[in-house]
Amino acid sequence: MLEPLRQGLPPLDPAAVNSAASCALPARFEAVREARQFSRRTLDQWDLGDRFDDVCLVVSELVTNALRHALPANTPRVPEQSPPVRLHLMRWTERLVCAVRDPSHESPVARETDDFSAESGRGLFLVDSFSDSWGWHPLAGTLGGKVVWALFRLPQQPPAE
Repeated sequence: MLEPLRQGLPPLDPAAVNSAASCALPARFEAVREARQFSRRTLDQWDLGDRFDDVCLVVSELVTNALRHALPANTPRVPEQSPPVRLHLMRWTERLVCAVRDPSHESPVARETDDFSAESGRGLFLVDSFSDSWGWHPLAGTLGGKVVWALFRLPQQPPAE
C-alpha cells in the first residue's frame, strides 16, 4: 500500500509507522460524517488536533469521491452490506497519510475547471491544495480496487529531554 508514497519522496519505512488507525465505511453518504468523526478522534489521540481542518477537508473529499465515483452503480447503499470503502490514517514522525481504499480499478480524474463556484468537480483540486502531495495506486491480490492517498508533512518535534 505504501510503495507509491516513495516515488519522489524521501523513503518511508513501513516499520517506522508511529501510529495507524483505520475504519470501514458503509456505502452511504453519511459515511463522510463518520470519516470526519473518526479523523477527529484519531488526530486528537495523536496530539495532531491542530491539523484537523486540513485533514478533515481532504478526508471528506477522498471519501466522497470513493462513494460517488468508485462504487459500482448497482452497489446497494444499505447498512447491511459489507463496507466497500475503508479510511486509513498513518502517522510517521514527520508525516501523516490519509488513504481511502475503494473497489474501483478506475484512476481518479482531476477535472480541469475554472468555475470555482461549481458545486462539484473540485474534490481532487482541494486535495492537491490542502495536502503536501497525493496519488493513487491499484491494489493487487484478493483486495482489488485502489487506494487514493494524501500526505501531510508534520512539523519536526523537538527531542524529548
